[in-house]
Amino acid sequence: MDLVFPHTFVPWFRAVAPYIHAYRGKTFVVGMTGELIAAGRLNLFVQDLAILHAMGVRLVLVHGFRPQVDEQLQAKGQVSKFAQGRRITDSVALDCAQEAAGQLRFEIEAAFSQGLPNTPMANSTVRVISGNFLTARPVGIVDGVDFLSSGVVRKVDAGAIRRAMDIGAIVLLSPFGFSPTGEAFNLSMEDVAVATAAALQADKLLFLTETGGIRETPDDPESPIDTELALADAERLLATMPPASLPTDPSFYLQHCVAACRAGVERSHILPFATDGAVLLEVFTHDGIGTMVVDEKLESLREATSDDVGGILQLIEPFERDGTLVKRDRTEIERDIDGYTVIEHDGVIFGCAALYPYPEARTAEMAALTVSPQVQGQGDGDKILKRVEQRARAMGLDSIFVLTTRTMHWFIKRGFTVVDPDWLPDARKRKYNWDRRSQVLVKRLS
Repeated sequence: MDLVFPHTFVPWFRAVAPYIHAYRGKTFVVGMTGELIAAGRLNLFVQDLAILHAMGVRLVLVHGFRPQVDEQLQAKGQVSKFAQGRRITDSVALDCAQEAAGQLRFEIEAAFSQGLPNTPMANSTVRVISGNFLTARPVGIVDGVDFLSSGVVRKVDAGAIRRAMDIGAIVLLSPFGFSPTGEAFNLSMEDVAVATAAALQADKLLFLTETGGIRETPDDPESPIDTELALADAERLLATMPPASLPTDPSFYLQHCVAACRAGVERSHILPFATDGAVLLEVFTHDGIGTMVVDEKLESLREATSDDVGGILQLIEPFERDGTLVKRDRTEIERDIDGYTVIEHDGVIFGCAALYPYPEARTAEMAALTVSPQVQGQGDGDKILKRVEQRARAMGLDSIFVLTTRTMHWFIKRGFTVVDPDWLPDARKRKYNWDRRSQVLVKRLS
């Protein structure tokens, strides 16, 4: 074993531990395109889902089958017909879809049954349950196009799916539904995934796609992926995009993510199936790898509680070690915890600051303002500062001040001015460390 392995593995595992805690017992609906299977990535993808399952995540897997149905039609000398991004399903296409669905269901169940040594599937027992969980209705005639046996989801049997997950099974859904009279309809994987996630009020909906996310400049294929879109921003962006006619169109999966969030699914993701481990990278790292649409920003800005002491210590310790911050011990933080403000992302603290009031001087010190290097530059420091200012105003104070040796210019840009240490309230002046020679900066709150 490489001698440096413990030094890389241990910090990494500690970093993902909060996500493991956060997602235990949560429900994820995963939409997998047929292209993923056609690309030969099924086994590795199933292994990643098995890891999530082992960590206590409740999973519903919805598979697509577009290329498989196309292949079946081609073998029969037929041509695939699409309109408005949806397949027109005649009797031949319906037979091909049923055949493809049966074959893929067999392949997926077989992949989950492989307890291969030296893989994440070793010693695993993953039960897969599928069935007639979906009721469907016909699409009908839209803009003059008769979609024949193509359908949309009418109802999801959420209770039956939950009971299956309660016994530890992964639920597998094919894009097929039946009417109350037994008529079969070919559905789209995306429609099934959105309807299922909404019915279950899932914690996450994840699409594994060819596109892999929304570019910051959608028309530029070289621009970086936009890792997070608030629902309102996603809706505005969608309104500027042409209607999707192909799954590779940027708006195709974005419209489904928006629909899911509107229906109460808090987070919807678009991930690249071409990237090995895409689901794990998205779920267990802060920035992820694809685009996430959220019905509200994930950061939570709030006053700290005693449960946050450990997270605050972990956050500020590197800055104390390099001298940016004055060292504070656990007892001191526990004593003053009511004065701390924290910002967290997905339950992990990424920023904090403390407020120490001096009412007799109508001012307060803001101390230990810290933002994790992982999110610096994203505005968390400004949000914490604004909340601290609000707390100080609520106390009837006229100003706040900071002592700093390295970040003077950051505060000056935000309305602080440099003053002589003699300006400090008497109680704070007695504790001033003249050897450290910290700059004193003040901001008026009026």
